[in-house]
Amino acid sequence: MYKVTFKFENSEDVTVFAAFGESLLEVARKTNVAIDAPCGGNGACGKCKVKLLGGELESKKTTHISDEEYAEGWRLACISKITADVEILVPDIASAYKSRMKMADLDSEEEVQIFENLKEQIAEVGIELKNNLEIIDLTMDVPTLDDTMPDNERLEWAVEAATGIEKVRIPYTVLKKMSHVLRESNFDVKAVIRRTSKDVFVYDLVPKDKEHIVAGLAVDIGTTSVAAIIIDMLSGKILAKGSTGNGQIRYGADVINRIIESTKPGGREKLQNAIVEETLNPMIVEMCREAKVSPEQIYRISIGANTTMNHLLIGVDADPVRMEPYIPTFFKTNALFASDIGLKVNPDAHIILAPNIGSYVGGDITAGTFVSMIWNKPEFSLFIDLGTNGEIVFGNSDFLMSCACSAGPAFEGGDISCGMRATDGAIEAVTIDQETMEPSYHVIGKEGTKPVGLCGSGIIDLIAELFRCGIINPKGQIVREGARIKRDEFGMGSYVIAFEKDAGSVKDVELTEADIDSFIRAKGAIFSAIRTMLSYCDFDISMIENVYVAGGIGSGINMENAVRIGMFPNIPIEMFHYVGNTSLAGAYAMLYSTESEKKVYEIAKNMTYIELSNVPTYMDEFVAACFLPHTDMSLFAEREGNS
Repeated sequence: MYKVTFKFENSEDVTVFAAFGESLLEVARKTNVAIDAPCGGNGACGKCKVKLLGGELESKKTTHISDEEYAEGWRLACISKITADVEILVPDIASAYKSRMKMADLDSEEEVQIFENLKEQIAEVGIELKNNLEIIDLTMDVPTLDDTMPDNERLEWAVEAATGIEKVRIPYTVLKKMSHVLRESNFDVKAVIRRTSKDVFVYDLVPKDKEHIVAGLAVDIGTTSVAAIIIDMLSGKILAKGSTGNGQIRYGADVINRIIESTKPGGREKLQNAIVEETLNPMIVEMCREAKVSPEQIYRISIGANTTMNHLLIGVDADPVRMEPYIPTFFKTNALFASDIGLKVNPDAHIILAPNIGSYVGGDITAGTFVSMIWNKPEFSLFIDLGTNGEIVFGNSDFLMSCACSAGPAFEGGDISCGMRATDGAIEAVTIDQETMEPSYHVIGKEGTKPVGLCGSGIIDLIAELFRCGIINPKGQIVREGARIKRDEFGMGSYVIAFEKDAGSVKDVELTEADIDSFIRAKGAIFSAIRTMLSYCDFDISMIENVYVAGGIGSGINMENAVRIGMFPNIPIEMFHYVGNTSLAGAYAMLYSTESEKKVYEIAKNMTYIELSNVPTYMDEFVAACFLPHTDMSLFAEREGNS
């Protein structure tokens, strides 16, 4: 056995022992050391770079590492094998920022206003903002030698008297604490209950004089990142909001790689542990601290996630999702509780999963479609969710069609060498001077925050500006030279947006031709999916009246730039609306409003799913869209003439 020491720039060393020939990436995974490997560890992406500080590694040279970098000790973890004691630096670069947890500032009006606006929209369409959780006051007779009724029956009678419902259910968690709480409060208590027409479920008991919040948790589980809020279930008020990277990222950036990983021995447990134990539970602890509530006060959970994420979350076999005829284990289920999957909240908290409608159109899209309100509008609208998969819904109050395309993780920073999610240190907006090629940019975070990488909106801006300034051609190749242009030994170019001295990382923040190619394929997937679905429905682009763009790719997208590069159709800019993280907003609506939950299920039931791989014209559309802006310039002629 050999000693492997992982060193970090801003945290303590981690030391572990490994066998001869073990993969360094696998050693890191077993030790919970986060090394980004979007390709799943097959050497394709080059993002698992680490630096050899001491000892020896068996690691071959690849095109992802230059001769200069190799001489400095840089290696790919996935193709490096343990042959001796070794010290490894895990750099604090863009990929590492994906895992950082962040709590939102709820004093910021913008953070809260999103949900307040949503409540108004829901109310305007006649949906009641109410759920079936409540607190009731109970006063019981104190037991005596003449009154020997057991505690549970005493509680049941009191609840029945207060609610008028005979069937009262007391779970084990309440039974365990009942005698202590009742006697501590002299049988004068508050009960947290769920009331239906058939029964009453008692979630908790607390002394009547103790302030108590009935909390709920809404979560958006994305392939790359996770966002959540804690709310007061009685008022809908947001108590805390947080985000972090999805711990499963080290098993692959896309759902296919993760499904494959889950089929290996112990894989399903590893993937579930990565999202539950490494991602959700730590975030819940931090959010509860912010909200000043106990995790046990979270009595209900609502989750928006794609079909694969739902399967991996609850630990069921996800392999059929990727195998023809693409039939998942479930589209919807109401049989889940927090204790079933190990979430550290109230064990009896019911988990609401927004329903999936296809292997690649999940609950995040049904929840998002509800929030967009296109189901309640007569005009024809597009709803587009930009994530690791690009999902699109088209329709109006009469019909809804949906499809999904494999855009890859580029919109969330994956597959891009300097890509990262939209958190502190991410460049989210860019302009370039056409003559000098010098950039100006905005970085997420406090004033003075140094750039670490590019989030989705920043990547869109940068590529659009590079194209506008003639720095790259329609194929994405760099065709100008200058101080910002670097070339490797193979002649492949890159544009440096921030040199190391100005950056908050250990290297230049630069966009390579390989990155640009990855992004062009991602944007091509979106545009070709839009064109294919419209054609399938016998519609054309001129019939679109609204486009709602969702996804946590930044504070918003420059729609003009997105059209300029051929990602979105060439229609008037005023028709585009950036609506943010609608998966989280939809999960919030389902959590707080029982009628909203029912409406989301109704939307899912009435939505038709189109499998693009079965549409003969899709691949032709995709190939044509893999240029800037497109091979058919007539689709963007007016736009180009005005640029």
